[in-house]
Amino acid sequence: MSPVIKMLGKYKKEAILSPLFKLLEALFELFVPIVVASLIDIGIGNADKGYTVKMFFLLVLLAVIGLSFSITAQYFAAKAAVGVGTRLRSTLFKKIQSLSFSELDNIGTSTMITRMTSDVNQVQSGINMFLRLFMRSPFIVFGAMIMAFTIDFQAALVFVCAIPVLAIVVFAIMLISIPLYKKSQNKLDKVTGKTRENLTGARVIRAFCREDQEIDEFKNLNSQLTAAQKYVGKISALMNPVTFVIINVAIVVLILVGAIRVEQGVLTQGAVVALYNYMSQILVELIKLANLIITMTKSVACCNRVTAVLETNSTLQHIDNDTIETGNCIDFVNVALTYQGAGGESLTDINFSIKPGETVGIIGGTGSGKSSLVNLIPHFYDCTKGGVYVDGKNVKSYSPTELRDKIGIVLQKAVLFKGTIRDNLLWGNKNATEQQLVQALEIAQAADVVASKKNGLDEVIEQGGKNLSGGQKQRLTIARALVKQPEILILDDSASALDYATDARLRKAVKGLKNTTVIIVSQRTSSIMSADKIIVMDDGKIVGIGTHNQLLDSCSVYQEIYSSQTDR
Repeated sequence: MSPVIKMLGKYKKEAILSPLFKLLEALFELFVPIVVASLIDIGIGNADKGYTVKMFFLLVLLAVIGLSFSITAQYFAAKAAVGVGTRLRSTLFKKIQSLSFSELDNIGTSTMITRMTSDVNQVQSGINMFLRLFMRSPFIVFGAMIMAFTIDFQAALVFVCAIPVLAIVVFAIMLISIPLYKKSQNKLDKVTGKTRENLTGARVIRAFCREDQEIDEFKNLNSQLTAAQKYVGKISALMNPVTFVIINVAIVVLILVGAIRVEQGVLTQGAVVALYNYMSQILVELIKLANLIITMTKSVACCNRVTAVLETNSTLQHIDNDTIETGNCIDFVNVALTYQGAGGESLTDINFSIKPGETVGIIGGTGSGKSSLVNLIPHFYDCTKGGVYVDGKNVKSYSPTELRDKIGIVLQKAVLFKGTIRDNLLWGNKNATEQQLVQALEIAQAADVVASKKNGLDEVIEQGGKNLSGGQKQRLTIARALVKQPEILILDDSASALDYATDARLRKAVKGLKNTTVIIVSQRTSSIMSADKIIVMDDGKIVGIGTHNQLLDSCSVYQEIYSSQTDR
């Protein structure tokens, strides 16, 4: 809750003025039953038309003033709520961007989406209602009780008995509901995740005729969500009928007591009407308070979920200046990696060096640890043992910007963003010239992709590059990394969708890059056989380092991979 409270502190003026104007509205509302009582006892009782008209216009004036205060309070409450919601989304988005791959893997994409949208909206609604009602409703309830005592002490005792009973009911339902709403939101995460999975994988689902199975799974998750929401809804729904019963019983008792007191000549008829109006005000305010508590219960549950992300700290470690003197571009020294929650090491005892300007290939079977290894270089994950050094400096000693400015990385999954081709390429270097863009496209073998488009570099790319083929997306993502002109270029199986001829031209062009250390991760021996050095991975370990010919003579794993791809 603390981050939200701090953000609300940025709107101190609105957070003070909104309840204040609501209190003023409530104050004028408390005068209404007294005016009505005077109108009945004096104006109507004495057939004084002038007094009746005067009281009528006084009631209209009180209504206009109350409405003005209510609108003003709503303005300030909305301004504070929307402001906090905006800041919360921005802060949450910024926080998500700062988390390491480990936290993103653990929290999950669907949960992040729900917290950025549904949860923040619920928090925003809760703040709005809280500022408007958290002081007004209790003020009306206790104010009406106090005003009742000014009219008649004995009749006011009915208020004293009714209010504690109502408070017990309201808070009991609130305490039961809070954990249930949290469970309901967690089930909403699962529905969101399934929806996202189906939307992104629609083509695959249809290709395998899995529509019916996916619909059944979605119905199952949706049914669980519906059941959870119905259950907590039933409990929350008890609020209104129970409060109505208690209040109406209190009203019956009040009218009975009032009638006896009128017959005794202690109370006037107008006083009884005033007492009834005060009890009705309490009923209305408790209904509002009940709705506020239901909303606040949801908001607190959602706020805790958002706060959990905001209070999540990146597990990426930063250490003081740790350097070694080797003259190498990259050094892995006794490196091991264990992912969070994993049973064993994904990488074990990794030792190798890469000299500046070298082209290094990394090959191995599926799950051998190739991607895990290269993800340690830009410090996407922390190695759990040993150290990774870039230019003789531990990657944990770099700031993220300083380290990643040196590195251009093309991940396995080609990701492009909605915008033009130019916009996507400029991610590599926002100040790149037209000539630099064209040069990067030529090296990446993507010049023909741009040339085939009607608008060239200004051709619009749909979200996720849906209007491009897999090979086109891969070439453009490689071009984006090349625009950066990095010291280290990592191609993590980023040419898997290219035909052999295009792949060969790409490797030849990349080989010609000056002052760039290139790391190529591939399943194809043809993609790395001309590399200065090849690292062979198997089950998280290095089982061979050398040139293509050396490994053919000495490494059985490499021999097996090579023979499986060359045998006819």
